[in-house]
Amino acid sequence: MWAVLGLSSLGDWLGLLAAATFAASQVSNSAAQGAAFGSVIAVRLLPALILGPVAGVFADRFDRRLTMVACDLVRFLFFASIPASALILDDPALVIGWTAIATFIIETTAMIWTPAKEAAVPNLLPRARLETANQLTLATTYGITPVLAGLVLIGLEQLVVLVFGAEGRPRGAEPSDVALWFNSLTFLATAVTVFFGIKEISGRRTAAVEHKPGMLKEFVQGWAFVRRTPLVRGLVLGIFGAFAGGGVVVGTAKFYAVSLSAGDAAFALLFATLFLGLGVGIAAGPRIVGALSRRRWFGLSIILAAGSVLILALATHLAVAVGGALLVGVGAGMAFLSGTTLLGSEVSDDMRGRAFAFVQTGTRVVLMLTISLSSVIVGAGGSRHLSLGFTSVEISSTRPLLAVAGVLGVMAGIVALRQMDDKKGVPLLADVLGSVRGRPLSPDEPKAASGLFIVFEGGEGAGKSTQVKHLAEALRKLGRDVVVTREPGATALGARIRSLVLDPPEVTGEVVTPRAEALLYAADRAHHVASVVRPALTRGAVVVSDRYVDSSLAYQGAGRTLPVDEVSWLSKWATGGLKPDLVVLLDLEPSIGLARAGRRGEADRLESESLAFHERVRYAFLDLAAADPSRYLVLDASMPPEALAAGVLQRVRHLMPAEEEFDLEEAIEEALEDAADTVTMLTGDELTGLPPVDLDKDAPGGGRETRV
Repeated sequence: MWAVLGLSSLGDWLGLLAAATFAASQVSNSAAQGAAFGSVIAVRLLPALILGPVAGVFADRFDRRLTMVACDLVRFLFFASIPASALILDDPALVIGWTAIATFIIETTAMIWTPAKEAAVPNLLPRARLETANQLTLATTYGITPVLAGLVLIGLEQLVVLVFGAEGRPRGAEPSDVALWFNSLTFLATAVTVFFGIKEISGRRTAAVEHKPGMLKEFVQGWAFVRRTPLVRGLVLGIFGAFAGGGVVVGTAKFYAVSLSAGDAAFALLFATLFLGLGVGIAAGPRIVGALSRRRWFGLSIILAAGSVLILALATHLAVAVGGALLVGVGAGMAFLSGTTLLGSEVSDDMRGRAFAFVQTGTRVVLMLTISLSSVIVGAGGSRHLSLGFTSVEISSTRPLLAVAGVLGVMAGIVALRQMDDKKGVPLLADVLGSVRGRPLSPDEPKAASGLFIVFEGGEGAGKSTQVKHLAEALRKLGRDVVVTREPGATALGARIRSLVLDPPEVTGEVVTPRAEALLYAADRAHHVASVVRPALTRGAVVVSDRYVDSSLAYQGAGRTLPVDEVSWLSKWATGGLKPDLVVLLDLEPSIGLARAGRRGEADRLESESLAFHERVRYAFLDLAAADPSRYLVLDASMPPEALAAGVLQRVRHLMPAEEEFDLEEAIEEALEDAADTVTMLTGDELTGLPPVDLDKDAPGGGRETRV
């Protein structure tokens, strides 16, 4: 299939050059040659205006393989008829006229062939490979074959000179004639290849034609599909915006070079740079953006291309203008690739041909109109020489026009991004940065509004289990549905994971590496949240968990010295972005906590780690609390359990519905009575009066003072 696409593209480019050159060669007057050359080029654009939208109906209505074969055979015959007309007809005007007619028919069949090809390719490939295939196709179509077509034309010219000499060549043996004969054979080759070699293109089996709606109805259905589908509507708007911006750049480039006090060489440089950027965007775009959502990538590519047009509007130096032109091309190339991939992968097979035809037609029309209109506007507007005292600047109508095109293009990109965004709620910049690094952000799954999620965190021996029990009992006295859980090990699967990560090496027979440990905790957490936490929150329960995400950030991030942002991304992905309503951090000197844990019996893997390990864990917990104080309650775990329970209840009071506050006040009073002899620091809404914790300056993260 790639060979067919490449050969067909070569035929298109070679046919464009050869047919226009052939028409010009029929007359000797330079003005007539220019008119003949331009008329053939103009005729190639007419089918897009007249028949383009209908072409997609053919692609969706008939067998795509046979459609492609028929179109290639038509192109073979009519390309061959152009040089043949010079042998049959004596009047140059008639030859030029037939060349224009044949070109129109050839371009019309190409309008039908292209949607059929575009719609067939996704049926040949796994969806994951479609972007790579599109890269290869676009690089071939817009990078390799245009250059190859020029080289073939030069080679055929040298061959003709070698065989027939430079002068006195027989009729029909001019280089343009030979190029057209050669070009017709390329389409015969593609027809044979498609018919005999790629039968899979037929792909789907559609209903018989007589059972399908009429062509007019299918045409109307295609336009209605584009209008009502946000994805396709956003794609169309974005692609049209990108091509409009590119058209303005091309149409004004000649005058823009003059405004930079440069000549034809600068015009050629800007033009070449634009297409160089196009190739870079197509070839390197996916590697640059990594795992970024292709919908977001498309919208951002449009914004990049249009924003770079604004750079051109403001540039006063050729080097800046070249950089702007490069970025315009990069943005347009990435938009072209991502848009084509999205159309192929996300539009249903029965509508794909019409969608491609709509985009194909619209881009040609938009490009043609913007190039012509911008050229006319800039030519009529002229330029002015502005002296600023220390320097002078050539101010032409190109810059306001480029600025307007850039602003409108950015607006089109923003609208397209909003229409197509599949990750609403995920910060755009953070998602781009994460995707470039291979860790894209996922949209947070919705949390039940009626449930309450409370997590207890802290080092070893801090008393989390005791406080979980106290809080659960107090809330159950209020009649609340309370689910007590823990990590790891809350489920049958979690229990098996818990034994892997906590049992000593002499029990498991091997040492779990830090990254494997982080992945095992994430696996337990993903299953735990999906099977225990979210269902309980959905029915309105209060979920009280002994450990959650912060434990991974502290133990695997700080303790095992793994990159904390990677552990954070992994945990967020595993939980669907579920955050607790309250995190109670029981802070305790590690040496005291380990002594408490040691009295419980044999130490597990984490309890057996060094004191320095647990110091790092403690400071990591405190840093997390300091970064998000509104969601944390930090308590001194050396206080009596009853006093800690009272502090927790006091904070939970603010999370409960108003009708439950009175009963909760009674529970707090009961807890205070239990702790009356040991604590008197509860005043108002906050827990105050605790002494500051002076961290050892020699300890990891030392030199700070934290009041808890």
